[in-house]
Amino acid sequence: MSAITAQDVNKLRTMTGAGMMDCKKALTEADGDFEKAIEILRKKGQKVSASRSDRDAKEGSVFIKVSDDKKEAILIALNCETDFVAKNEEFQSLGKLIVETAFAKKPATKEALLAEKAGDLTLHDKITELVGKIGEKLEVSAYVHMVGEAVVPYIHAGSKLGVLVSLKGVNGKDVTDAGKDVGMQIAAMNPVAVDEKNIDPAIIAKELEIAKAMIIAEGKPENMVEKIAQGKMNKFFKDNTLVHQPFVKDNSKTVAQYLDSVSKGLAVADFKRIAIG
Repeated sequence: MSAITAQDVNKLRTMTGAGMMDCKKALTEADGDFEKAIEILRKKGQKVSASRSDRDAKEGSVFIKVSDDKKEAILIALNCETDFVAKNEEFQSLGKLIVETAFAKKPATKEALLAEKAGDLTLHDKITELVGKIGEKLEVSAYVHMVGEAVVPYIHAGSKLGVLVSLKGVNGKDVTDAGKDVGMQIAAMNPVAVDEKNIDPAIIAKELEIAKAMIIAEGKPENMVEKIAQGKMNKFFKDNTLVHQPFVKDNSKTVAQYLDSVSKGLAVADFKRIAIG
């Protein structure tokens, strides 16, 4: 076996982003064969993963699992760097494993989810293992656990966007179709909250400040600023809160009116919208 030179180590480091000592050990173990050394590093995974931590993971897929009684659901987003990898069978299998584990264990946070075991390894280690194999940054960018009277999933074409809708006032009825209609609405219109009561107060304060600044800039009388600003805020609520938005399938109704027409008292309790990219 020929001696491993500093140039060889540096070349492998440039190719993989792994540390100098790891590169030297891999080359020594591989008898100087670069392809084998890369394979050894990738099997370790962690070093390759760390070297790619600055990459943008803007591709991927959402994965959803719903309970048989349709009262509970999990939504996760698994990101990668390229659409090619997002369609890879091993990537898809990993996403399904993560959502199945989340459904079984119901951890409180994304960090707790990654610490859960699937077989002998944690999900974090499973991700790292696949990073080492495919050479792309992978990360769970979102984890949602939702419980309600009826939780309906909606996945947009291409699995790049997922929505969970929790409905109340169900009264034992099958509201799957209505839930999917609302899910489609959320996917298309991206509301900031169910209604104005659920909007972050900081967002309301910011919008109100912007509205007042615009009104003053237009030269409106000072004693009219508050009234006009409130009118602008009402328009903001109509455009940006789910229940007040015109229903995409029938603009003559709001989303709230549509649900009430499906079943008296049916309403949205909560929703989550997760998009890749």
